[in-house]
This record gives sequence, structure tokens and C-alpha cells, in this order.
Amino acid sequence: MSREITAREVRELRDKTGAGVLACKKALEEVDGDMEEAISLLRKKGEEIATKRGGRATSSGIVFSYIHAGDQVGVMVEVNCESDFVARNEDFRRFAKDVAMQITAMNPKWVTREDVPAEAVARERDILLEQARAEGKPEHIIEKMVEGRLNKFYEIHCLLDQPFIRDDSVTIQSLLTDLVARSGENVVVRRFCRYQVGEED
Repeated sequence: MSREITAREVRELRDKTGAGVLACKKALEEVDGDMEEAISLLRKKGEEIATKRGGRATSSGIVFSYIHAGDQVGVMVEVNCESDFVARNEDFRRFAKDVAMQITAMNPKWVTREDVPAEAVARERDILLEQARAEGKPEHIIEKMVEGRLNKFYEIHCLLDQPFIRDDSVTIQSLLTDLVARSGENVVVRRFCRYQVGEED
């Protein structure tokens, strides 16, 4: 028989994940009170929900602007959702602010891997192939090396692949997936622009 889950444990899990009270209680019951397992379970369920909602239209949302201290860098980011109700939600707005601060700090070029132009991927792949061959690596492992290094390229230049500046154990995609699970709506980072004083176009 599984042990009784306390309100304190539910509250702690809720604080860590932002999931609803009932979802937290159920997750803790499923893993017999193991906090780390419950967090992992909620994240997996969040990914399933995000996948199911991924195709739904996102015609509401906000444009969030952020000017970094010192007035040298500014960002505008458009984050879309399905309803005005979610767009006005504090959780949604906090996510938009986190994304704007991420863009300010890490200067990504694109939102997703799919946004990277094919010619940019081909150029990067050619450079990585040359580097791997110059290192004298055997041909049969070069392709795996190149794929691994391409992932690093995406991690640097694609917003959703980047580790979150406040917690590098999660990516921006993970934050987005969690928000979709909590809000019950599809959420999309549509586009952004970043300005830095003195930067060339």
C-alpha cells in the first residue's frame, strides 16, 4: 500500500514545477512520494500534452519588450497562444520576459532549428567535416562527430535549443513545454528582434 502524500509535499512539487495541485498529488502518488521522479513524470506528461496541442492555432498573444540595464541592448519578442485569457496570465507573461532576457544575454539568430536556412546548415556541416578530417578521425566516425557538433551549433544559435540562463539544466524548449502543459493551450515563440547600440546590421 502506498503512503499518504502530504499537503507540504504537494506544495513543494507545485512550487518546483508550476503544475496544478491535483496533477502534483497524482504524480506523487504514482511514484510513492519520490520528488525527483514526480518532477520527471510531470515533465513527460507535459511533453505529451504539448505534442497533442502543437497543431492548434495561436492567434492571440503578446509582444514583450525588454531593455537591458544601461540601455545598450533591447529586445522585442512575439509569443502567441490560443486565447486572450492565457495571454493576460502572469505565468505566460513571465515566460515572455524570461525569453526576452534570454535573447538579450545569449543573442540567438533563430527561434527553432527549422528556421535555420538550409545553406547555413550546409556551410556549417562542411566546416565541421573539414575540422574532423583535419583531426585525422576515421571516416566511419566522422558523420557521428559532425552530427554531435551540429547539435552544439543549434544549441548556440537557436533560441529553443539554448540552455536557460537562470537554470542551465533546462532549455527554453523545456520551459515552453511546461507552459503548454500548465496553460492548457498551444504556445509558440513566433519571432524576435534584438538591437544593440553600435551593432552593424
